[in-house]
Amino acid sequence: MSSPLKEISFNGLWKNNPALVQLLGLCPLLAVTSTLINGLALGLATTLVLVGSNATVSTVRHWVPGDIRLPVFVIIIAAYVTVIELLMQAFVYELFLTLGIFINLIVTNCAILGRADAFACKNPVLPASMDGLMQGLGFTAVLVVLGAIREVLGQGTLFSQANLLFGDWAQNLTIDLFHLDSQFLVMVLPPGAFIGMGFLIALKNIIDKRIENKRKATEPKRVIERARVAEA
Repeated sequence: MSSPLKEISFNGLWKNNPALVQLLGLCPLLAVTSTLINGLALGLATTLVLVGSNATVSTVRHWVPGDIRLPVFVIIIAAYVTVIELLMQAFVYELFLTLGIFINLIVTNCAILGRADAFACKNPVLPASMDGLMQGLGFTAVLVVLGAIREVLGQGTLFSQANLLFGDWAQNLTIDLFHLDSQFLVMVLPPGAFIGMGFLIALKNIIDKRIENKRKATEPKRVIERARVAEA
């Protein structure tokens, strides 16, 4: 993989992660991550829309006037969201009902419109598609991790209702980690999403700080010599 594509991948997955750094798309992120499967489903849908819209915007960027580019971008994104919505209704209808309006709200996800305006409309198709894929995977990773944390702490399970996404064969994928007499509502409800998100952002900042300190420690120290001025 060439260096520009490596940088695009690193930005999307870590350095410029849309959820942990840019703090975009927080409404669906915090609302649907009550389980790992819900987070994974919304993340995959968002990733597909990101890749498709970025590729399309990059393809038509030379023919779209600057003063109407944002409405055009929204129409392109809405078209892909409609396709994803129809596919979910056809193949995973119960999961579609679970996610509800948040599938439609992908159209208004600032992460998607932001990448279309900031990157896709300024770059060729391949880098734009790669950017959409990496940004989507970075967003999905946060959804999955947050959903797993909330599911484990709130219900004591993992991969609950996996059959809604993967089919009937996945009914036995549910892992019961421990038994709860009742759900831990703080983690099941939206406040748990804010708490979990705060810990994830803090963890990323700690890791970045340690990496930066390690990098500084390994850099060779520069010796600055003072210039001597001879007196006349």
